[in-house]
Amino acid sequence: MGAHSLDDTLIQDAPLDDDTPVSPAPSDDDDRYPPSARHNPYPSHTHQHPTPLHYAKTFLSLKPALVSALPTPSLFTPPTTPPPSNAASPQPNAAVGLGPLLVHCDVRARIPTMEGGEFFLHLYQNNRDGKEHLALVYGDDIRSRSLDAPRPGESEMDRVIRGAYHGRLRHVVTGSGSPLLSATHAVGYHVEVNSAKAEEVKIAEPPLVRIHSECYTGEVVHSGRCDCGDQLDEAMRLMQREGRGVIVYLRQEGRNIGLLDKLKAYNLQDLGYDTVSANLFLHHAPDERTYDIATAILADLGLTQVRLLTNNPDKIEQIEGDGVCVTERVPMAPRAWVQGKIDTHKELDLYLKVKVEKMGHIMDLPKALL
Repeated sequence: MGAHSLDDTLIQDAPLDDDTPVSPAPSDDDDRYPPSARHNPYPSHTHQHPTPLHYAKTFLSLKPALVSALPTPSLFTPPTTPPPSNAASPQPNAAVGLGPLLVHCDVRARIPTMEGGEFFLHLYQNNRDGKEHLALVYGDDIRSRSLDAPRPGESEMDRVIRGAYHGRLRHVVTGSGSPLLSATHAVGYHVEVNSAKAEEVKIAEPPLVRIHSECYTGEVVHSGRCDCGDQLDEAMRLMQREGRGVIVYLRQEGRNIGLLDKLKAYNLQDLGYDTVSANLFLHHAPDERTYDIATAILADLGLTQVRLLTNNPDKIEQIEGDGVCVTERVPMAPRAWVQGKIDTHKELDLYLKVKVEKMGHIMDLPKALL
């Protein structure tokens, strides 16, 4: 399945008066994407789920009341006048003509955590967006097929350096940093093999999986406008406890509108817009994320059944459309709500309330927010 971006198509602005229905301008983008450019990582599965452009059109056509209810503060030009154009020219890595979606793991490395656990961080490349997406893998039985596959001309040492080994590495280089010239210097130096190889480990229950989109503001600078940092921490905690699981970390900052427009949306939120109406004002859909790269990464890791950590039904629909069976939805309750700290994080509460009421996320709102 090919990735599709609203960057390729400008949804024309329309007056946001209460009496004026809002609908996007027609687009011929679909004709530019031949069937050969739409790839499903599961060849036997023919379902094609809607593109982000489809979601934008559907949202605007089904919920005109939401758009017409946008606040129009007098401090700036009202929404009837478009802000500076967001209609960037088509990206060089657009899906047109690139053929099937391909992902491959270039390298993995063991990451010990401050909590005493560890996981293997996998770095993936793809032929769609030029971004380095990641997978945090807990458990030795979950392995990347593309990483393990032999590569022309590589030595055993090359394989070790890119992480294509079983077990754990152990120290063999001296404190002076003398280089290890080849894998034959010490037989078995690079592996402390477990009693059974990963391929022979049989696990009955599907692993926990979290498909997580990058959020600099929530994860790094601890923004109180979202719960993304909490969700990532909780997913890591649960997988470390179970000893098995995968977090696919997608570079889709700000529900895939990018950090620049995300910060603009924050300014709009300070003027009274919410997370959905701010996106619409900036000529974005409420949610422009796609998950085809995530499902391709799961396929590379050999995972066709998962227990998905999410509150987002659209995410479930998209990945099941690509052939991944979600055997269980594991809800992610906000930490503040679990601790009973309602009204202490008012901006977060408002954000989560909008995600439930306008984006269909599955969470039980506290009575104080009803």
